[in-house]
Amino acid sequence: MNYIALLRGINVGGNKLVSMADLRELALGLGYLNPRTYVQSGNLVFGAEGRNHASLETELEKEIEAKCGVRNSVIIRSAPEWDRVIAANPFSKEAEEDPSHLLVQFLKTRVVTEEVEALKASNPGRERIVAGDRHLYITYPDGVGESKLAGSLIGKHIKSPSTGRNWNTVLKLAAMARTSG
Repeated sequence: MNYIALLRGINVGGNKLVSMADLRELALGLGYLNPRTYVQSGNLVFGAEGRNHASLETELEKEIEAKCGVRNSVIIRSAPEWDRVIAANPFSKEAEEDPSHLLVQFLKTRVVTEEVEALKASNPGRERIVAGDRHLYITYPDGVGESKLAGSLIGKHIKSPSTGRNWNTVLKLAAMARTSG
């Protein structure tokens, strides 16, 4: 089975630096099959058999801290789960016309409806939010960098560790996960 691992908050502003070559080497050392990375923001695609999400997440978190000196959250989805996220996208127009301003915020745990409603109520901008099972779809029509929602408001209301990827990255990682290499 192929998996996609998302490392939260690495290589941003010179903090929590993790080399993608080191990440691939670390994954090989754990016995993962054909580990590949995409861009520098901590996206790892790999194969593994007979393991569940939680054990893979814990294993990667511990190994990244031990080998790279970086403590952070890792969020994992199987390739079929990733494809279901794509298929359920409620913002098809935005995905087509402005994919860099459509993000999927992947959560480590299940969505809590009350947290999402509080996030929506506190949103001062034009962003739209739709909850999935363990992710949020968020449109940023004015850009992520200008958004008051991105980062601190999400972290204030959504208690689960999470990390976002724009729609272009979501599609690229899906394509990588569908191939063996």
